[in-house]
Amino acid sequence: MNLKRLMPAAPVLRTGAAMVLIAALAACSGTPKPKPAELQPNPSTLGVRQAWSAKLPAVNMPLQVAVNGDTVTVAAADGTVAAIDARSGTQLWRASAGAELTAGVGSDGQTAAVVTRDNEVVALAGGKVLWKERLSAETFTAPLVAGRRVFVQAADRSTTAFDGASGRRLWTQQRTVGDSLVLRKPGVLLPVGDTLVAGVGARLVGMNPGNGLSRWEAPVAAPRGTNDVERLVDLTGTVSRVGDTVCARAYYAAVGCVDTVRGMLLWTKPSVGSDGVGGDERAVYGTENNGTVVAWRRNDGQPMWSADHLRLRTLTAPLAVGRTLVIGEDTGTVHFLSREDGKTMNRVTPDGSAIAAAPVAAGNTVVVVTRNGGVFGYRPE
Repeated sequence: MNLKRLMPAAPVLRTGAAMVLIAALAACSGTPKPKPAELQPNPSTLGVRQAWSAKLPAVNMPLQVAVNGDTVTVAAADGTVAAIDARSGTQLWRASAGAELTAGVGSDGQTAAVVTRDNEVVALAGGKVLWKERLSAETFTAPLVAGRRVFVQAADRSTTAFDGASGRRLWTQQRTVGDSLVLRKPGVLLPVGDTLVAGVGARLVGMNPGNGLSRWEAPVAAPRGTNDVERLVDLTGTVSRVGDTVCARAYYAAVGCVDTVRGMLLWTKPSVGSDGVGGDERAVYGTENNGTVVAWRRNDGQPMWSADHLRLRTLTAPLAVGRTLVIGEDTGTVHFLSREDGKTMNRVTPDGSAIAAAPVAAGNTVVVVTRNGGVFGYRPE
């Protein structure tokens, strides 16, 4: 379940009750899963060509891949950070953050930022470390680099802005949502126009990037149940943004879309999933916890289709690109599905290890990162 008690950077869990809760959660996460059905023969109705590959050390932490034009920035658990030209696979630069990572990577194409297990945000550029600054708590969401600033969302529900060039702390805003557990998964943090949009619990919050003050809040889901685990509905994973509309997933609860100009929830639908969503002008796409792939109509959330041929498989959030949805799996397979009905069009296996992050698109290239540190560029027809 990847849960963690809210805590500051230094102290550890000390109470017996807390330790029992964490142990119980760990035990339930170890329950054997039913075995999924065998995949049907690959139809190969869509041509997919591997254009290039690159290699990093192992990626066994929450990873978000940054895309800026044709440049993708990736990171490995040991602190390696690299920028790659997605057109050719050429490495533009590589550097080390100097410590193992818990989150990465954000970039504006010039400056990249990651977060270490020492609870430091590290900014890098051109293969060199620019600065390091201590954080108030652990972080599992990649920093956002935008407007010459670095924004960090920590597990204690705080958001902090740093000057991108010097690392000077500009402001910190602390928010309380009443939950004592947080997910060890990437959350939501992105710019929309002149607003910083963040996931705080089950709410999308629009903030003034100059001082962190809230401009609006919109709930995607409501906490439910009677205990901390049942009430955990943090926004998680990738989002789908089209214009001023942002669609996001609340953990094991719902998928919904928010108008970020008016700060208004447009719709929300029940959905039992733990990873983010993808989308286009017509639809929002997600993967359920049972491996079902679902499409919702973007304007009102009505179901368009669902596909269950990947049922019981552990899948990433979908990437909508061209005619396809691209979805990674923990078996190491990358599935290319039709955006019209979810049927398989092709599948590839990069290096046999689990897919480490939701696939991303850079130009005409789909970039996939594996747990073994493989970075692969694919060109679908």
